[in-house]
Parts: sequence; C-alpha cells; structure tokens
Amino acid sequence: MHPELIKPVKKVRGGVMVPHSKNTKDMPVRRIPAPEEVVLPMSQHIGAPCEPTVKVGDTVKVGQVVGDSDKYVSAPIHATVSGKVTAIKEMRTATGVVSQAVFIENDGEMENFEDLKPPKIDTREEFITAIRQSGLVGLGGAGFPTHVKLNFKPDAGIDTLVINAAECEPYITVDYRECIDNSWHVFNGIHLIKDMLGFKKVVIAVEDNKPEAIKILERIAEKDDERDEIKVMPLKSKYPQGAEKMMVLSATGRKVPPGKLPADVGCVVMNVASAAFIARYVRTGRPLVSRSLTVDGSAVATPQNVRVPVGTEIEYIIQQCGGYREDPVKIVTGGPMMGAAIVDTHHPILKSNNAILVLGKEDISVKHETDCIRCGRCAKACPLSLMPTVIERYAKARDISALNRSGAMVCMECGSCAFSCPAGRPLVQYMRNAKAIIKEEASK
Repeated sequence: MHPELIKPVKKVRGGVMVPHSKNTKDMPVRRIPAPEEVVLPMSQHIGAPCEPTVKVGDTVKVGQVVGDSDKYVSAPIHATVSGKVTAIKEMRTATGVVSQAVFIENDGEMENFEDLKPPKIDTREEFITAIRQSGLVGLGGAGFPTHVKLNFKPDAGIDTLVINAAECEPYITVDYRECIDNSWHVFNGIHLIKDMLGFKKVVIAVEDNKPEAIKILERIAEKDDERDEIKVMPLKSKYPQGAEKMMVLSATGRKVPPGKLPADVGCVVMNVASAAFIARYVRTGRPLVSRSLTVDGSAVATPQNVRVPVGTEIEYIIQQCGGYREDPVKIVTGGPMMGAAIVDTHHPILKSNNAILVLGKEDISVKHETDCIRCGRCAKACPLSLMPTVIERYAKARDISALNRSGAMVCMECGSCAFSCPAGRPLVQYMRNAKAIIKEEASK
C-alpha cells in the first residue's frame, strides 16, 4: 500500500449494499444556459431564514446580496443572474418549507456585481467572516452554514478535518467529478482551511468504487503535502458511509455520542465540493451563486452532470437535459435513499441540492407493505443500533417516554432499515413521525 493511503481506523456497523448506478461518472460537468428567471427562496439552509435586502423593481447583478439575516446560524443569499427583481412573495419549496422568495428576471447579461473582489484574509477571524460572506452552506445535501461549523474556539481540542468524498448514494457523481476535474481546487481549499484553523490532520475519505478519484487525490497528496498531514482513506462501498458520524468513526475511530456533533470528538467534516468552493472564492471573491448537480434516471433523455445558477427551475434543467424519455414514475431531488420526492417540477434548485433523479419504471421497485415478520433485518442494517420496528410501535401508540428511551431522535433517516425490510414497511416515515410526535409534545 502506498504510504499516502490509509485504512479505516474502525469498521462502521450496519448499512446496506445499494446499487451504485453511477451512470454519469465519466461525464464532466456541463454549464447550461442561465434561465429567463431565477427564484431565490430566503430559506436555503439549516437555521434562520434570510430577509430580502432588495425590493421589487431593483436592478441586481450576479453576486449581489439579495437576502441576509442577523441571526448567527444563517447565510446570505446572492443574486445568481443579473436583471430586475420582479416579485418578492411567499412560496413553498420542494422540501415543503414556506418562505419568502426573490424573483429575478434575467437580462441575459450575467453581469457581475461591482463590489466582488477576493476577500482580505490574514487572520482566523477574517477567514470565518469571508466564509459567511460567501454564502457557503454544506454542498453535500445537509445545507448547514459552513461558517458556523468552522467557527470553533482555538482551544476546543478539534484537531482533525475529514473531507467527505464518499458520495455513497446511488446515481450522484458530482463530488466524484469535483475530485477528477478540480482536484487542485480541492487541495488548495484543504490547505487554506487547515492552515487558518490549525487542523493537525486531514483525512480525505473516498469510497473504493471510485479508484480514479483515489489515484488522483493520492498523487496530489504525495506531491503537494510536504508535511505529510493529508491522507487519503479508501472506504468500503457500503451505504451510508458518507454520513458524517459514520465517517468520523471510520477516519478516527472516535464515536460521536447521541445528540452530539463531530466537533464534540475533535473533528470537523466537510464536503469535498465545499473545500473546492472555498479555494475558488478566496481567489475570485465570487460567492455561491451556482452549483453542480447530477441529472439521471431512466426517464430523462440525456443523463449528465450540469452546472446551474441557484434558483433555476427543476423543469428547465430537465428540458436542458433533453426532456423526458418516458413518463416518470417519481422525480427526486437528491439521492434515492435520502432525497425528497416531488410532485411539481416548477420548484427552484436550492444551494443544498446535488441531484435531480427522473426515475422511470426500470428504476423503481415498489414493495407492497405487509405485516412485519420480526426478521430483524432493519435492526441489523441500522448504523446507529436502533430498533426501527420498536420505534414504529411506540409512534403508533404516541408513547412519548418510550420513544425517548428508544432513541428515536438519534435516527438520521438514512433509509437503510426501509431498504432492507422484506415486508416493505415505510420505516423512515415512522421515524420521522416519531420525531414529530416528540417535538410536538416538547413544544406544549
């Protein structure tokens, strides 16, 4: 084994073997034409929504702030095309969240905001401020404001940065393409984060079904990392390896306790695309106004990886990929395991969206729900050692104390239990229902 490659420190419990279906892995990201209109919901991240900072009739340019908040857990939203603000009104996003949204009519110029320039970064505080100003949130799907994640105290005992390039969900390949096409951006971002925040160790975790990415990252780590602080860790291709608690366990052997975060065990986990974005932002000053996503599934005419302005309508993106080959059975934003099925394609893409799956008959295998046979496969598959059928029973009974004892709030809704259930029971929905019951009771 090459010295730059390291083995996982500890094996992750549970999980399932899902079809990879990485059909677009050899397709570089294609930038599609900007749409005639973008819609920018003010709630695009975990935390407080933004308030519009523009008004109807204003002319805006690419990179200009159009929404912000004075709350700590939030991130500004920027215009992703140049043009005129035609409306500010409430709308429901694809995730069901209702928020205000800024509608911008594209003037076709894609003119950059005059104040865009590389940020001045000499200190840790200036680095954190710059990350907030960039509008960066987790690009792997979670949508947590990155400046909050990185703003830990220097004496907090956080020593390890884990770069998540696992991309364990089926179909999605944009992180893989980031490693292949923008590997130097990835490493420049990693070095900047490491040097500014004082990480002593960096682990880039990649599933072993991506040998080309592993080879490229290993080669750059060998050439670029003179202090031998960056290691590449191939992980066994098993879902959900990409979940941050699972990744911390694999990379360091440290177990994140229930209700805690990786920072509580000395780690920060960051998506590989987020690291690459930071390198580009520091060089250009261009905030998060576009993102890459995978468009795949048997019902779309031309599956591919595309780069689109944030706020682009899903239907427009599908049409730019050739439209529909057949009537879709299901359309999902995100991966098939943790993504959200939608019934309306006239929703905008958010910062946290990394895929649009247009699934046809050959992609969907519908299980008809039958009685639980007590086989225990769901419990065996759960990476967090939960008992999904027990939580299901307590949720039906609305037994709050039992739900709390069973660890319902610990569930990360990875879907491993439902995937492995031979009875076709919608266990993830029961997990979500259990959480909602607990939260409802707590709010009384």
